[in-house]
Amino acid sequence: MTEAVLLVGGRGTRLRPLTVTTPKQMLPVAGVPLLTHVLARAAAAGIDHVVLATSYRAELFSAHFGDGASLGLDIDYVTETEPLGTGGGIRNVASALRSEPDDPVVILNGDVLSDHDVARQIEIHQQAGADVTLHLTEVSDARAFGSVPVDAEGWVTEFLEKSPDPPTNRVNAGCYVFARRVIDAIPAGRPVSVERETFPELLGRGARILGQVDPAYWLDLGSPEAFVEGSVDLVLGRVGSPALPGPTGQALLLDGARVDPSATVSGGTTVGRGAHVGPGSKVLASVLFDGSQVAASAQVHRSVVGAGARVGTGTVLDGAVIGDGAVIGDGNELLAGVRVWPQAVIADGALRFSSDESPR
Repeated sequence: MTEAVLLVGGRGTRLRPLTVTTPKQMLPVAGVPLLTHVLARAAAAGIDHVVLATSYRAELFSAHFGDGASLGLDIDYVTETEPLGTGGGIRNVASALRSEPDDPVVILNGDVLSDHDVARQIEIHQQAGADVTLHLTEVSDARAFGSVPVDAEGWVTEFLEKSPDPPTNRVNAGCYVFARRVIDAIPAGRPVSVERETFPELLGRGARILGQVDPAYWLDLGSPEAFVEGSVDLVLGRVGSPALPGPTGQALLLDGARVDPSATVSGGTTVGRGAHVGPGSKVLASVLFDGSQVAASAQVHRSVVGAGARVGTGTVLDGAVIGDGAVIGDGNELLAGVRVWPQAVIADGALRFSSDESPR
């Protein structure tokens, strides 16, 4: 048996208002929840048992994925009642693991979209007899990341915090293979950061931590811009997934989606189930959630339109995030970065809220 822990406890504050009621890992990316792509890739890598480390809206995960049988997995759920950090979250699920002390356990972040070869990482970990094996990715500018230098054989020598002059462009991509005994040694019942506490302490004790450099596609979908980018890249075929729900290309149209013959939908756009794009509209590189409506002659560019939301006639959205059920009246022009909360109504240049939810 090969098993994995998926960390899915974050509240996704950078993705508000989309995450007001939905965990970010459950938001639809190219037609299915982001976590479906992660789980499908885990199954393809030979993982058969997964423990989801949940927190925010934990019930939504079990309601959607159940026991995991539809994905060829056996899924268990452990809910964190208070924030424990990455290391604390991993340690919190130890009782649900079934592996022996020296067996590999894969740790995955549920908000990362990647083509990384997890099966190869497990193989390298076992061949090297490592205590921990990290996926490292190379970035053009490592100043925004903690960098991870390695020696000529790939063994990690340091874990460095963000700095203006990092010694390497290799950074931690957030996919780990742990020997099970390493998980059991993490302190229980308190917050622990694997990046700031566990890994440095392991190095200090002489543990063998290996860095596997893999230049495969890798994207953290934690911001609205990255969320749109990841969905677009899946639809355009820049990154693969066994979980894609239909033919891709310039657009992915889900069941019941309607696009008027005079409308243009392109650039890797997803049109959700029952969504409608009206006459003369242009939708480019965007994500339209289920039941949303884009009225005639509207323009939607690199934006997200929430479930059941309506974009009025002649409206222009550019880099906008429209919450579920929001209504944008005719002829509005919303420039990059504008976010409209669920159930809000914009009409005649004024904004009002039709629910108790407001921006914060």
